[in-house]
Amino acid sequence: MPARLEVADIVRRHGQTYRQAYDDHLGRVERRVMSALSLCRTARLGGHVLGCQSCGTIRVAYNSCRNRHCPKCQGQASREWLAARQKDLLSVGYFHVVFTLPQQIAAIVFQNKQVTYAILFRAVAETLRRIAANPKHLGAEIGFIAVLHSWGQNLEYHPHIHCIVPGGGLAFDGSRWVPCRANFFLPVRVLSRLFRRLFLEELKGAFEGDKLRFFGEFAQLSEPANFKRILAESRRLEWLVYAKPPFAGPQQVLAYLARYAHRIAISNSRLVGMEGDQVTFRWRDYRHRGAVKVMRLNAHEFIRRFLLHTLPDGFHRIRHYGLLANGHRQQKLELCRRLLCALSPEAVVEESNPEPTSTPFTSRCACCGERMIILGVWAPPRPGRPSWNDSS
Repeated sequence: MPARLEVADIVRRHGQTYRQAYDDHLGRVERRVMSALSLCRTARLGGHVLGCQSCGTIRVAYNSCRNRHCPKCQGQASREWLAARQKDLLSVGYFHVVFTLPQQIAAIVFQNKQVTYAILFRAVAETLRRIAANPKHLGAEIGFIAVLHSWGQNLEYHPHIHCIVPGGGLAFDGSRWVPCRANFFLPVRVLSRLFRRLFLEELKGAFEGDKLRFFGEFAQLSEPANFKRILAESRRLEWLVYAKPPFAGPQQVLAYLARYAHRIAISNSRLVGMEGDQVTFRWRDYRHRGAVKVMRLNAHEFIRRFLLHTLPDGFHRIRHYGLLANGHRQQKLELCRRLLCALSPEAVVEESNPEPTSTPFTSRCACCGERMIILGVWAPPRPGRPSWNDSS
């Protein structure tokens, strides 16, 4: 059976010619991502030898690059993160709310990721907080997890934030849990209008503070008149905010988080083939009811689209707000559980029946299924030992 195609295979075969062709357009982060993917699980990164004490099978395993943009390296990170999130679940319904930027704004965001991604998170958080706090809607303090995605199914640039929100909140005097209406969280049109206003206000402030840079075909946006025109056009658009039906329960929330929290632009499972300089992959066309289609791209175009979604160094694409903010999460959740007369954190974990997490070097023998042990380890060669661990 032929080995399954990986993004790393495409980078190894076509990465060098891509670097030569687009050297002036590649930043430090993009170069490091390409290098990490091409070296991942190869002898260049070192590795270890595993042996089965039962049947004597020997296996060589190479180390992972652990870069957060690598399709092969997100499984363990996702399991560890998910295990920590299980203790945060409340016995209420959860909603999935998505905030999307229009294409007119996306170009500005792409050329100023560090500044504008931070604005995007702030605008989303303040929108949810402010509307939920209004007694006309919920009148409570809410909590939520926000995850930044920047891609569509066809790998084009499409920045948006997914939010997982408990269906209700804590009364501001801490005396009771305030539930939302059944199958309804907050009015999306109200959310959309406030989100648009808050984001554009901050974007305008960033421009006036000389924090934005424009180049290439968008260099003209450096002129105040042109930038003002884009803002005016964007204010007339309806910004897409939508809320999906609530999840069935904690198990479904965890399954969703496992899929979305550490997702990257494309998984290896979606790749179909690589012939010559052409790459084919599966994608869902949501304009046609999610029909599964196959797209064929030149390898350089595939790499270009993949690299559109690299994140600035140290930027956290998963954030926690309100009741789930890191500073007071456990105290707030304990109060919420008392008010809900809910299960204890231990019971919630037990009920959700998660997959056990494994240590990096735990493995089972392919022949007999027994646990394999490490017989030897070797480190990557020096100098030039790679070091590209990224933040979430």
